[in-house]
Amino acid sequence: MKMPSIDSNSMKALVYHGPGQKAWEVKPKPVIKETTDAIIRVTMTTVCGTDLHILKGDVSTVTNGRILGHEGIGIIEEVGKNVIDFHKGDKVLISCITACGRCSFCRKGMFSHCRNGGWILGNLIDGTQAEYVRIPYADTSLYALPSGIDDEAATMLSDILPTSLECGVLNGQVKPGDIVAIVGAGPVGLSALLNAQLYSPAEIITIDLDDNRLKTASLLGATKVVNSSDGKAVEHIMTFTNGAGVDVAIEAVGLVKTFDICQSIIAPGGHIANIGVHGKPVELHLEKLWSSNITLTTRLVDTITTPLLLNMVQLGRIDAKKLVSHRFELSEIMKAYDIFENAAKEHALKVVLKNAS
Repeated sequence: MKMPSIDSNSMKALVYHGPGQKAWEVKPKPVIKETTDAIIRVTMTTVCGTDLHILKGDVSTVTNGRILGHEGIGIIEEVGKNVIDFHKGDKVLISCITACGRCSFCRKGMFSHCRNGGWILGNLIDGTQAEYVRIPYADTSLYALPSGIDDEAATMLSDILPTSLECGVLNGQVKPGDIVAIVGAGPVGLSALLNAQLYSPAEIITIDLDDNRLKTASLLGATKVVNSSDGKAVEHIMTFTNGAGVDVAIEAVGLVKTFDICQSIIAPGGHIANIGVHGKPVELHLEKLWSSNITLTTRLVDTITTPLLLNMVQLGRIDAKKLVSHRFELSEIMKAYDIFENAAKEHALKVVLKNAS
């Protein structure tokens, strides 16, 4: 089939066509639909583990023909007449969460449950793995990027840094002197590792199947690492803690086995903070946990910490660029997905895609 030619009203984008099916193809360039919209020329985007869950068929709300992606930075091309804070030519961070700023959930700071937005990019509306994207409620869904900030570091602020901070570190109530275990050393788990250090825990133990990722975790500040491929991760953790368990267990994968590890290593009075996207049920062992005074939390990122994290990145307190392992042109996105889907083999963490057009 001959690919349609590109004109001023068209663009290239990564399109979902059902479980296991995606294509880099020509799509109509987005246009202003509401007076609060902005059209962004995407300059850099990335692939998220959630995108892989979508391709596995774990997210039923994503339908055939949807442009994927919910992270990125770019330059404003056009704004609706009621957009106040942003103008054509502004360089902006695109939040993975769209917030109207007015509904009852937004007024509680629960932007992820916004009645008019939430996680809609690359889910309910077309996303950021494209040359252009339409952002609803631009004033409350974009962040101005200061001059001089590194593009790759800024791209990490769209999702994984606020997700790991809010869903993992803050929900887990990490505090000075705690023993923290992070189950999963993928991008979001490593982001949790960077964020946890802001709260001065005594130990941060990172668990994963991949020695390369565990090596990276050590370089980023993990005090101990455990390769769980022998099935004895729980035994190793309990040995490290003299049988006491950990104060905070952060689940950063979304699998039955990784959730079970968290249940098995948590100390009385501890916190299990779930970050992972779960596509299958897990078994909650209340027969063991009911009397242990534990707290179990779930959350979808609200991005309320994005301004804080932006400041931390600017000040050099968080070196977010270290999370990037591979770099591609946007037109190489199919190759980037192949690398990201085979992360262990390719030693991949975050892949970034630069729009050179």
